[in-house]
Amino acid sequence: MTTQASRDKRPLQTAELYRYVLDHNPPLDPVLRDLVETTHARFPDRAGLQSAQEQGPMLAFLVRLIGARRIVEVGTFTGFSALAMAQALPEDGTLIACDISEEWTDLGREAWARAGVADRIDLRLAPALDTLRALPAEEGIDLAYLDADKENYIAYWEELVPRMRPGGLIVADNVLFHGEVTDPEATGAAAAIRAFNDHVLADDRTESVMLTVADGVTVARRL
Repeated sequence: MTTQASRDKRPLQTAELYRYVLDHNPPLDPVLRDLVETTHARFPDRAGLQSAQEQGPMLAFLVRLIGARRIVEVGTFTGFSALAMAQALPEDGTLIACDISEEWTDLGREAWARAGVADRIDLRLAPALDTLRALPAEEGIDLAYLDADKENYIAYWEELVPRMRPGGLIVADNVLFHGEVTDPEATGAAAAIRAFNDHVLADDRTESVMLTVADGVTVARRL
């Protein structure tokens, strides 16, 4: 039940408040900052596919928090989130980045090289389900970041969960889908996210929390 007190704790998101949040998070380094700006300049109609700026430090924090060494990212776009996580990995850590666009990921490759972490990122250009199904079946993944086509979220989840090590994290982006998840008559991607959220909540292999970060983020821990 939503009480008046809980409603009062939800601040109105304004441009000033968002800037305040960014100013009180770790700043993006020059390569990450340039990647954000270049993505918006080169792909203005698709720049919304990039993870929100505050999610870069958040993902890096989670990588360090659990001592992740093996990461899988489903949906890389121009490489912002992959770069943030790779920078937080130890030198012998690896990140498998799944995407299907050479054009978008070429921008990421340039940034990864400039940041000196290209050797930590294994970019695999293929349908992500094919890449995930080809991974070893044992529990070896420390952290997975899910930010790809919404209609396949449940399928990606089902491939990832058995491969997560106990205590490993799955972070799923866009779980609020611009607020459309509250509509029981939702269709398309919004309906897929509604189904995914219910699927995660009912999965007794994990425990999860849904956060109102950016467009909604779920963090799930493998039991």
